[in-house]
Amino acid sequence: MNTNERHIWFPAKKYGWGWGLPCAWQGWVAMAIFVALLSAAAALFLPRGHTGLWIGSVVVLAVGMFITCLVKGERPRWRWGGD
Repeated sequence: MNTNERHIWFPAKKYGWGWGLPCAWQGWVAMAIFVALLSAAAALFLPRGHTGLWIGSVVVLAVGMFITCLVKGERPRWRWGGD
């Protein structure tokens, strides 16, 4: 592998802006951790009525996943399906 090439975990979507499903096992692990942490936050905060903490945890986890996709995914841009 060339040192200038990045190993992509999240390919760009064919249509629209953003990323599709992971294409590497590392991406699937990152998605599983994200879902597990969301589930844990829901189990911890929602039954006790801490909706604000739940929303805060969702925002923090979503930002973390977004940063992971930016770093380990293809460059995001609008796509019309021709690429």
